[in-house]
Amino acid sequence: MLQLGLEFFTMPVEDRIQYYSDDPLSKTRLSTSFNINKEQVFNWRDYLRHHCYPLEDHVNTWPSKPADYREVCSMYCREIRALALRLLEAISESLGLEADFLDKALGKHEQHMAVNYYPKCPNPELTFGLPAHSDPNVLTLLLQDEVPGLQVLNNESWIAVNPIPNSFVINIGDQLQVLSNGRYRSVLHRAVVSSSKPRISIPTFYSPSPDAVIAPAPASIDDGHPALFRRFTYEEYYQNFWNSKLQGNSCLRSFSHDSQISKPSTQDEHDDL
Repeated sequence: MLQLGLEFFTMPVEDRIQYYSDDPLSKTRLSTSFNINKEQVFNWRDYLRHHCYPLEDHVNTWPSKPADYREVCSMYCREIRALALRLLEAISESLGLEADFLDKALGKHEQHMAVNYYPKCPNPELTFGLPAHSDPNVLTLLLQDEVPGLQVLNNESWIAVNPIPNSFVINIGDQLQVLSNGRYRSVLHRAVVSSSKPRISIPTFYSPSPDAVIAPAPASIDDGHPALFRRFTYEEYYQNFWNSKLQGNSCLRSFSHDSQISKPSTQDEHDDL
C-alpha cells in the first residue's frame, strides 16, 4: 500500500486531477491541506481520501491508476476492517461491556482511508503536515513509511512516534472517548514535515454510520460518574469536525457537558519540539 501511495502521487498531474475535489463530503477525492474552504493558512500535505465500506459500493470510484490500486487496496481494506472489529471487541470487554457493545453502537459502520503525501519541504520549521488535532472517529489504524513525522501530545510535550516496520499505530478517536465516558481518551497528534524526504502515511478511519446515536454507555454512568457528553448523531459530530479547522480537541469539547474536557495548554508551535 505504501508503494502504491507513492506511485499515485508521482504520476503525472493529468492522471490525478480528475479526482480533485474541495467538497469534504465527497466519497472519493484528491485534495490538499485539510479543508481549504475554511483555512487561511494551508498545511504541507496532499491526500487521496476514499470510503471503503461496504467495499462494493465504493471500489469503482477509486483511482484506476496505478493499475493494481483497486485490487491491492481492496484486500488491504478487508484485512484492516477485520483488525478493527477485533479491537472493538477487545475494548468492549475491557470496559466490562458485552463483547458486541461497540459493534452495535456504531450502527451500520463506516470505514474510510486516506493516503497522505507530505512532500519535501524547504522550510519545515515554518509549517505542519497537519496541526494538532484528535480524530473524530472511533479508531484510526495508521500505516506509515520509514520517514518520521507523527507526534503525540503527552504531559504537555510533543513526543515523536517513530515508524516501526510492518506495524500499525492505533489511535483512539473522539467517539470512543464519548462511548467509554472518558475511560478511553482520544489522542492529540500532529504531523511534521521533512526537508530531506517525502513521507507517506495511510490512516484508516473506522467510524459509526452517520445516523448512529452516540452517547456514553449506560453502564459507565452512576452517581460517582455522571455522563460527560450529550447525545448526538455521528453526522452532527462529523459536520462540526470539518468546520473546526483542526483546532486541537475543540470539536470534542463542544459536545461535552459544562466544558468538562480540558483544553490543551501546550501551543502547537515548532519551538515546543
